[in-house]
Amino acid sequence: MAITLTRVHNPMNPQPMGQMNVTPFIDVLLVLLIMLIMTIPIATHTTDVDLPASCSGCTSNADRNTVTIDEADRLFWNGAPVTREALKAQVGNAARLPEEPLLEFKPAALASYDASAKTIALIKDAGATRFAFIGDAEHRSFGQEE
Repeated sequence: MAITLTRVHNPMNPQPMGQMNVTPFIDVLLVLLIMLIMTIPIATHTTDVDLPASCSGCTSNADRNTVTIDEADRLFWNGAPVTREALKAQVGNAARLPEEPLLEFKPAALASYDASAKTIALIKDAGATRFAFIGDAEHRSFGQEE
């Protein structure tokens, strides 16, 4: 039994084509794609958000307090070491001022996540409303060499 790889066109003895015609299949897929695109709802409801305008120098250093955590999970308030209770008292006192200063939080790259999360919860419980993370660009590698 030999398999013939070439086909001679014989109009007297037509053979069925061994290939599938995919053109109707592609047409059906395109119609379904167009129907899908037309039925996707347009986003008509939006939420307006007031974003603050960038202002360099709007807040002076006197209007800022910094909470840092080092690699050994020690807490610092404006560079001075503090306990958790003292930090809560400091943040509470700052939150009660007529114009609350910005509280900047800067954990070290190798500080534990647990200590950072507990400190953020402590700051929230103390009543701080103006809070910012700083030093994000320094922690892209989280202590790993790039």
